[in-house]
Amino acid sequence: MSAADPTLVDWFAALEERHLGALRFAEVRRGVQALSTWYVQRRAQAAGARVFDGAGKRAAFALFYGPLHYAATREIVLALGAADPPPVRILDLGCGTGAAGAAWAVAAGRRPVLRGVDCQPWAVAEAEWSWSRLGLAGRARQGRVERERMPRRGGAVLLAYTANELDPPARAALLPRLLAAAAAGSRVLVIEPIAAEVAPWWPDWEATFERHRGRSDRWRSSALLPERLRLLDRAAGLDHRELTARSLYLDGRT
Repeated sequence: MSAADPTLVDWFAALEERHLGALRFAEVRRGVQALSTWYVQRRAQAAGARVFDGAGKRAAFALFYGPLHYAATREIVLALGAADPPPVRILDLGCGTGAAGAAWAVAAGRRPVLRGVDCQPWAVAEAEWSWSRLGLAGRARQGRVERERMPRRGGAVLLAYTANELDPPARAALLPRLLAAAAAGSRVLVIEPIAAEVAPWWPDWEATFERHRGRSDRWRSSALLPERLRLLDRAAGLDHRELTARSLYLDGRT
């Protein structure tokens, strides 16, 4: 692939129109810088609602991190073969703005129905807007990810950039439910940043997935991003010419 995914280019243009109408570029740039600091230095402290405590941060999350999460998730899903055959439905736990769930659904030919849950009402509304804009069927709602009903055979569960933000009891409660979903025939995919200090719980989850015939991977790929997104990246003093992530995957079909 020598150019950015056309779907991502089109969606990013729509995001710009949606979020830059009432904000100056500098406000969004500062929002990106603030979120970057949180991701790198404070994420383990579960900042919660403070992540979205201003229009600039909300726009930055939707316009910057959403497309990055989309691009990384799409590459991972395709590399794992998780889109073929398409899941009947995808449960996007901690869906945020819906980017990662959208990436899986688009990779699967837009055939899966998306169901999202997130603790932030703003993110829920943004996810539904994004899915509609991308031609995807789905609904999102406000709720707690560790309590959500899991799909059965033919479905998929996605936990992208979310598990580290849960408090330890909620994360501990969720793990056996993910294993049960896989045992019932669903694909289960967990994605997190690659930095070890961000997720000290990862080795335990990794060992558990591997005991259940799952796989653990680290990913690095060239970031083929829309030009305006690369401009925002540089303006914020960041460098996402390469996308990195790590994943855990259980293929419940086997």
